[in-house]
Amino acid sequence: MFSDHPPMIRAMIRIFLIPAACCLVFLLQSCATTQKKPVRPDDPLTGKILDARSGAVIPFSRLMADLMDHEVIYLSEKHDNPMHHAIQHRIIQHLLDADLSPALGFEFFAFHDTPLLLSFVDSGRHDHPEKISAMIEIDLRRKLHWDRQSDRMWQYYFDLLKLARDNNLTASGLDLSGPLKRRITRKGLAGITRLEKKMIFSTGYDNPVYAQHMKAVFSSVHCGMGNEDMQDRLYDTWTARNDTMARSITMLAKETTGPVVVIIGNGHTEYGLGVVDRVRFLAPALSQVNLALTEVRPVPADIDDYIAPLDLKGFALLAPADYIWLTDRVSYEDPCEAFEESLQKMKSPEED
Repeated sequence: MFSDHPPMIRAMIRIFLIPAACCLVFLLQSCATTQKKPVRPDDPLTGKILDARSGAVIPFSRLMADLMDHEVIYLSEKHDNPMHHAIQHRIIQHLLDADLSPALGFEFFAFHDTPLLLSFVDSGRHDHPEKISAMIEIDLRRKLHWDRQSDRMWQYYFDLLKLARDNNLTASGLDLSGPLKRRITRKGLAGITRLEKKMIFSTGYDNPVYAQHMKAVFSSVHCGMGNEDMQDRLYDTWTARNDTMARSITMLAKETTGPVVVIIGNGHTEYGLGVVDRVRFLAPALSQVNLALTEVRPVPADIDDYIAPLDLKGFALLAPADYIWLTDRVSYEDPCEAFEESLQKMKSPEED
């Protein structure tokens, strides 16, 4: 069941929306287990860039020619894939080399963290000794509450922040605050206080068909164990985050002369839904383009499998993205298989 849903959405939700799942004993055991060395089959599509509308393989130069013609550029990632972050860095540098000054918007930081990011950008105006630079990084990481995240994950985004600093680019957070996201996930929108609700921007833009689709995805991410109440709360969080990020992106676009480059998880942009359609709702004239940085399938597949549209009642057939850049995988293991193995190990002899 897990593999029936788009892998980009599964990856994003697993990182952001269901950390509480690892609090269960069996998932703690699974999370703590050392990952097996992945088996990497040769895949001829690794490294290829696809025009998802035609299925054609295109060169980097053609991709960039189109990206530069848009006001909002989504570089949609799988958060823990280092190749995706390297591609993001390469594309932003290419924009700089073309004398553009992109503004960078980050899903991983809250909108109210923007002054912290801009203060870091300002620090590039002075030539600090290495020791002072290290202290600035430590202070920024602590204030962003990233001191509890892994060094590896922090470095992915800090490298992009340094690129913004070194080129005096606007850098902005896009998302809700961590505490507010957790409150919605635990209690749902109906369960939080009126004061908290005033902190949440709503587009009022929603669709029950899309809601049911996403709730099915949430259930799949939980390996089929999610209940209806939990799926409703997750969808509340999902909607509040997408609305907030859409507003942040439109605000950022009004304040910059260059394109807005959005660093975001694939699930929020896949099939032109989530954040993309809400930006379109708020600012119909704003031109957007989505490059989905996508891991190849565990078993080599055809191009048609990657560009297959999503068929939702009431929606036009939706391609996964405008462009797809296929990369190697971080892991070739199915997390639900590992989950099932953990459950089997916990069974008593009488249950076997």
